[in-house]
Amino acid sequence: MSTRALRRLKGKQRAQEAVVVEDLTLADSPDELAESEEEQLDATSVSPASHQNVSNRKSKKNKNRKDICAIFEMISDTEKVSADEDLEKLDGNKTSDTGNNGSKENSSQGSNEHLSSVRKKKKKKRTKVKSEIEQRAQAPDDNIDLLLENLDRSNGLTLQNDAGGCDRRPILYVEHRNLNPETELKKYFGSRAVFGDQRPRQRNRQFHRNTWITSPKESWPRFSRPGISMTLLESKDGIQCFTFEHSRDYQQVQFKFLDAVESMDPNNIMALLQLNPYHIDSLLQLSDVCRIQEDQEMARDLIERALYSFECAFHPVFSLTSGTCRLDYLRPENRAFYLALFKHMIFLEKRGCPRTALEYCKLILSLDPDSDPLCMLLLIDFLMLRSRQYDSLLQLYEEWEEHRNLSQLPNFAFSTALCQFHLSQQEEMEPEESDRAKHKADQMLQDALIMFPGVLMPLLDLCAVQPDATVTSHAFFGPSSQIGQLPALSELTALYMGRMYNLWREAAVMLWLEECVKEVLCRIDANDPLVEDCQNKRKLRYHSAPRNIHRHVLLSEVKEATSSLPLEVTTQPMMGFDPLPPVESFNSYTRPARPRVGASNESTLSLFFRSLLPNFNLQDGPRQEDGDMEVARAGQELNQEVNRLMVAMRDMLANIRFQEPPREDQPFRDEEEWD
Repeated sequence: MSTRALRRLKGKQRAQEAVVVEDLTLADSPDELAESEEEQLDATSVSPASHQNVSNRKSKKNKNRKDICAIFEMISDTEKVSADEDLEKLDGNKTSDTGNNGSKENSSQGSNEHLSSVRKKKKKKRTKVKSEIEQRAQAPDDNIDLLLENLDRSNGLTLQNDAGGCDRRPILYVEHRNLNPETELKKYFGSRAVFGDQRPRQRNRQFHRNTWITSPKESWPRFSRPGISMTLLESKDGIQCFTFEHSRDYQQVQFKFLDAVESMDPNNIMALLQLNPYHIDSLLQLSDVCRIQEDQEMARDLIERALYSFECAFHPVFSLTSGTCRLDYLRPENRAFYLALFKHMIFLEKRGCPRTALEYCKLILSLDPDSDPLCMLLLIDFLMLRSRQYDSLLQLYEEWEEHRNLSQLPNFAFSTALCQFHLSQQEEMEPEESDRAKHKADQMLQDALIMFPGVLMPLLDLCAVQPDATVTSHAFFGPSSQIGQLPALSELTALYMGRMYNLWREAAVMLWLEECVKEVLCRIDANDPLVEDCQNKRKLRYHSAPRNIHRHVLLSEVKEATSSLPLEVTTQPMMGFDPLPPVESFNSYTRPARPRVGASNESTLSLFFRSLLPNFNLQDGPRQEDGDMEVARAGQELNQEVNRLMVAMRDMLANIRFQEPPREDQPFRDEEEWD
């Protein structure tokens, strides 16, 4: 038998095989399934054999395809069952048509009618499937948005909508990109002016950890963990409390650093820093030395290196921007992080990046907003005005006035009025709104002048403005207003004037200030009850400033405010790595006691060397002490001798008299007096 005959025989056998409908439903899409059914119905109307051939080819094609359409996966089981029932009815009609050879015309008409009904059902099913797909496609997006909203609310980062419809962020909201000063510099000068034609070198590039605060430099020593780690103490009501910890090796380095500080020699600190290039307190102390020597670039580089060492020790859960992470300033390990952030912020503000400095100010305030150990509320208004964040300043004042009483601080009383005035001068504001904002600014500045009258005259003096005679001669703004100020109030006003006087030197601002001063004088002459109320408040408050305000003044280094510090602060020894530590400090580890130097029969040479080197001991054996009583007696005798010497020196200086030389025109001059 020839091959052609064999093929014909095989074709006949294949034509007699039954059509498998399940393969069509599993592999084909709805459009292909409808087309296949139409071909099958057309084939039944023409000839049964051709219908079987078409169905066999379709089934073979569907068997080869392994992918299943995603639309059929989303159809419910009931729709699948109904589709199978329709196909079974269609298959039954086919078999009945093939069995009845005499009634071909009737069967073709019935099949055509059934085909039209099947098409209508398929169209309905397609619309249902499409609608369900669209709903299910939209539902996950909605759920994702809800999840993100809930997550933001748990982190305290929700966006509140005000009456105007604009988004208002939380007060202490910090953005990662704004922590980089290059972002602000590129806005002012462009990326080419900031970076130039420099391109980062890919060859011989060391691997560094990605950080947000600072980026490592090639000039820095190779980083190795100095022994600092961060631990989560507790998590309660969405607030997480952390603390830094020092390893035993780091504690030994810390003890050596304290010895180097007591030696009063910066070279000892530099020698220690060469062996431990990422020791935090050494970097802070040496940065102050470089700043005093006017090496600002080196001082800033040392602070950035300290911040990089801290950031590499962060806990995985610790977040800079969430506003829910706390660090207790009473722990000495945490104070260095506060001080490093504060000094870095000061360098950024002097560099001309007030927006970046504002982000660091909010970051420091978010670490402990209740106690505010560095008193960032005395600085945040200045940075907001410098960066023109007027809405943020007013939002802070409105939300924190109730529980923090910000109106009793001179900086907020005057800065909010100045902020309101700048808002009234914006061109995009409508005339009615501008007049309303201007009237509110006038009222706020007048109240501030009545509450703090001692600010006006020193502020005009710093702005090089000669006040009017009616103002200087008035008792309310005269010299008595400054002389009668309490110590704490004079310290606050001096800090504000020394920091903010440049923002008041604008011509429009000075004209506005002049108008408000005249209105204040009229209110004083009219016996406004607010004047007496503010006077009583000044008498009851501002007797003594808390310790965090003194610490802020020392770190800010404003000359006008530093000169107003009390004697109990200026007479204390100040260290750059820990200025004015809290009285109730929590020490996790203590420094070992050094051997005390008591009264002994040592030679003069030994005492001389001991004055240079405190740990020097010329004798072989340890020094013997008779007891605490003898040491106390020796100290008392030494104090008495020093007091006698001071009294003798005071008497000698008091009895010194300088005789004036005789003048040439003196009539009663003895000619032999100088012979």
